[in-house]
This record gives sequence, structure tokens and C-alpha cells, in this order.
Amino acid sequence: MVSSDNLLAQDLDMILSRTEPLWAELRGERIFITGGTGFFGCWLLESFAWPNDRLKLDARAVVLTRDAGAFRKRIPRLAAHPAISFHAGDVRSFDFPPGGFSHVIHAATEASAKLNTEQPLVMFDTIVAGTRRALELARHSGAKKFLLTSSGAVYGRQPPELAHIPEDYPGGPDPTNPNSAYGEGKRAAEMLCTLFHRQHGLETKIARCFAFVGPHLPLDAHFAIGNFIRDALNGGSVKINGDGTPFRSYLYAADLAAWLWTILFKGQACRPYNVGSEEALNIAQVAELVVKTINPTLKVEIARVAVKGQSAERYVPSARRAAEELHLRPQTPLAEAVRRTVQ
Repeated sequence: MVSSDNLLAQDLDMILSRTEPLWAELRGERIFITGGTGFFGCWLLESFAWPNDRLKLDARAVVLTRDAGAFRKRIPRLAAHPAISFHAGDVRSFDFPPGGFSHVIHAATEASAKLNTEQPLVMFDTIVAGTRRALELARHSGAKKFLLTSSGAVYGRQPPELAHIPEDYPGGPDPTNPNSAYGEGKRAAEMLCTLFHRQHGLETKIARCFAFVGPHLPLDAHFAIGNFIRDALNGGSVKINGDGTPFRSYLYAADLAAWLWTILFKGQACRPYNVGSEEALNIAQVAELVVKTINPTLKVEIARVAVKGQSAERYVPSARRAAEELHLRPQTPLAEAVRRTVQ
């Protein structure tokens, strides 16, 4: 069995091989990252430190966090990297650190289904005010490029007859439904990026992110595939709370990192790019794949019987724009992504 350190090194080498010509842009520069201690952020920091060391970029990353101590306990090796430092603050109101930044990545999002249901106003305010603050920091510090990690939630409910949702789909969340706070917040965040681009010339890049799997993914949150992996690792049956019919697609975290850096460096300003896999599986199939990969003797339990004749919900992107304009394609099959996550 390959060690987890070797697997990580393989992933980071893969990211570097796909992005190496782009990194010269960061030579000697200083970047600012919000959300740097979450799932996205951990991968951004891993994939920043790796080329920084190997290509001798002499770049530095300042990471906004509410709790640097917790991150140091969780990933001490990364937290101790000499090119990475932390800046304490809330994304909605943090003080601007001194000095300039060439690039700002706004990856801070409270992507919590529980928060969206119980405190939608907090959810909406965190996304919108946090994006505004990050954009102001970029303008204040002289940054040239800004990346927003937006979401496929901006499209609202995907029509069941639309197999893959494209960036020009005109739909959106229901603004009278409090559960739309997350999606509407992301829509407002994209509008803020557009306005800052027009008024201040900031190159604002937009990545509409869908579903992912990989190391650092929480196994106790609302991410179905993470919960399935948790159940399988615990040796019990893998439980599906619904009827197993909704369709999802999953991009591996190393692919995600390669896509995000490419969009930041090469993407067109204010032209959103879907980030995700086009390989659609229903939730029952995802659970079965997890079981087959981890322990084929386990059972999958589905809580509800599907309603006959009812169209299945879908949340699957079209990745054609990213493929055609930025040459981005998934490199890691889902079964391999699950295996690497587990290991």
C-alpha cells in the first residue's frame, strides 16, 4: 500500500505538471487567501507550497482565519511552512494586513446546510459581506487578479430534462425561499465581482464549484459521499437518508486545485467557469461505488422508496467551457478518487 504522504506527493506532482507554466506569474509575489483552512483552502495551500518550493518562486501566502491554532493542530506540517502565514479575523470585517498583494483568492464560504436552514440571514450576510470585504482588500492592496469560488447553487433547481447545466443557463434560486440564502448569496457575490471589475479594473475570475471528494473532505457534514466513506470505514451499513435517486458528479480534490489555479491565472474576467465532473451517478450508485471500493461485504440502506414516475433531481455541470477554453478535464476516475481519499 502506498503511504498517504506518497499519495499526496503524487497528487501535488500531478497538479504541478498541469500548471507549471503558469506559476512564473507568482514569482516573488504575495497572495492573500480567505477560507484557507477549509477543504478548498487546504488544497490551495498544499498546491501553492509545492510549486513554491520546487520552482523556487519565493512567493508568500497570507491566510485569513478565525482560528490559526486549530489549523496548526490539524495540519502542523502545512501550517509551519515558511511561505505561509496567518492573519486573524472574520471574513466580513477583518482588518487589512499591511503591504501589497498581487492575487486574492476568496474561498471562504460557510457551506453548511445546517446554517443555511437555521440561520439563512447569517449565511447570506457572510457570503455577501465577506466577498465585499475581500474585494476591497484586493483593491486596497493593488491586486491584479481575484478568484471567487462560487457555486452551482447559483442556477437554482436544475431541470430534470437538462443533463448537464451550462454557464449560460438563465435560471436561478427562488428568492422568496429562505433555503435559497446560499445560492442567492453566491449570485450577489458574482455581481460584486462584476461591479469591481467594471469600476476598478480588477480581474475578477469566477469558479462555479459543484461536488468534490478527496483528503480534507469532512466526513460528518452534509456531503453525501463523505458520509458514505465514514459509514464504510466504521464497518457498518452505508445509509442513504433519501430515496437514492438524485444525480451528482464528483471531481477529485487534486483536479479541483489544478482547475482553480488555472482559472485564477488564465480565466477570462467575469466569465464564470463550471468546476466539476460531467460523470453523473445517482446517490445509490455513489454509495455502491464507495462500498465496492472500501468493503464489498457491506450493505447499502436506502431510507425511502422512490416515487414512481417522479423525475430525479440533478446537480451536474457542463464542463465544456473549461475544457474548450482552458483545456481543463478531470484526470482522476471516481473510484480512484475514493480510494485515495480513504487511504
